[in-house]
Parts: sequence; structure tokens; C-alpha cells
Amino acid sequence: MRIAVTGSSGKLGSATVERLRSEGHEVVGFDLAGAPGAGFTRVDLLDYGQTLDAMLGVTARHAGLDAVVHLAAIPVNGLVPDATTFHNNMTVSFNVLFAAFRAGVRTLVTASSITAMGFPFETPPPSLPVDEEYTSANNTYGLVKVMEEAMIGQLVGWDDRMSVTALRFTNVVAPGEYATFARAGEPDYRRDLIGSYVDSRDGALAVSLALAASEPGFELYTIAAPDSGLAIPSSRLAELWFPGVPVRGVLGEHESLLSTRKAQEGLGFRAEHLWRDEYRS
Repeated sequence: MRIAVTGSSGKLGSATVERLRSEGHEVVGFDLAGAPGAGFTRVDLLDYGQTLDAMLGVTARHAGLDAVVHLAAIPVNGLVPDATTFHNNMTVSFNVLFAAFRAGVRTLVTASSITAMGFPFETPPPSLPVDEEYTSANNTYGLVKVMEEAMIGQLVGWDDRMSVTALRFTNVVAPGEYATFARAGEPDYRRDLIGSYVDSRDGALAVSLALAASEPGFELYTIAAPDSGLAIPSSRLAELWFPGVPVRGVLGEHESLLSTRKAQEGLGFRAEHLWRDEYRS
């Protein structure tokens, strides 16, 4: 396929571009910064005109797209004022999704986030492990993700050929960023992430699987490693962090408190890069 990846220069974006190209896809990156060359076009996604024009075609880059992977965003709260995070990310996502729709692109994969399901989990979730049934935003970044998911749910009803998959990524860790896992024995480590993480290469794998499995309609999947990022047994973490919250089933010794069962069953996704291997190496 010919695929545009927004946010192509970011941590997850660059891993996704590399993965999709290795699979034989033609990929063009849309971002504010990137390596010059035939695989990149500078696009200000806050500008709807630029976004739509880039979707329709770019001379010497592409003459139409088969799919769009939308990863561009201010990645966390705190980098800019909260309202700026909201206005930037909401506008960019609307521009990308609506421009793709207007350009006739009917296959999209977009990055949602653990911030749409309770992060930083100061309020206990209704049950553990936390899955896609739970939606709760506690900051402006998460609020955008909740609104994006609602927008997509409506947008797919405008054309019965539309396929949009939202992937609720947890904290993305790139190769070489595993040094903090030295704290895996500390009970407060990754507390705001309920212990979860995902390697950027596995995030890219999830994008690839979502593209391959795309069908008309809207699907939502949580993307994380299957294990906790801590050395402390998960049942103990559940007791420490969320006393009294019911646990569905029996937790494996180091099973993630963020459920990826739906992604395993619906996409065939299972992370291949685990911190216990990456940290030791």
C-alpha cells in the first residue's frame, strides 16, 4: 500500500515508518521535521489546507494514498500550556481525519492513549486488568483522545467503506531507553501507568497488524506489553495501588494490569520486546 504516516519523525512514528517499509509498503512521512528525501514531506497539520492538499497528492511524493497512520501530536501534557495541548491536538486530529475522508482514503489507523482510560489512575478503575470498556480522561491530552474516539465513531457512519482503528498505546519505550527499569523493584515505579509499557518496535507491529486487519467500522484496541514493568508480583501491586478493586480472573505473576486480550484476539498482537530481556542486554 501507499501509506502516509503523520508524526513520522517521532519515537513511534519513526519505528512505524521503518516497519512498514520493511514489509514492502510505500511510505511517505508527514511532519514538521524530518530527513529530506523522497519519503518525507513537511506538512503543518494545523493548517487544514496543507493537510488536505498533502492527502490528495504531493508532486514527486505520491498521487494518492491507500491508508493513513495518524501519530502526530504534542505527546504529553506539560510541554506547552494545557489549553495549547488541547487546541493543537484536537485540531490536528480533526484535520487529518477529515482531510483523509475528503481525499477518499478509507483505511486509517490512529494513536489513542492510556490517558483515555484513567491515567494517572489517581481514581481507582472499576476493575483490573483495565480494558477498553473503561474510558476516563483526567488531563487535556487524555480529553482529546476521548473526543477523537467519539469523533471517529461518528465519522465511520458517513461512509460504510470507512475503516478506522484506534490504538490505545501506553508509554512507548525505544531501544536504549530501558535504563529506568533498574527501579523495577520499587513499588512507586510506573505507578501512574499501572506498571505498563510498550516497546516502540511493538507499537509499530500493532500498527502493521491493524492495517492488515482493517474492516469497515471503528475498532479500539489497547496496546501494551503483556507483562508488568515491575519485578513485584502483579497481585501485590493490585493490592498496594488499588485496595478493594475487584480483579477479574487470576493474575499471572507479572501479568500487566492493562489488558491486551482484545488486541491479542482481534489483531494477533503480542509484544516481542520485553523489558526483562532488553534491560539485561
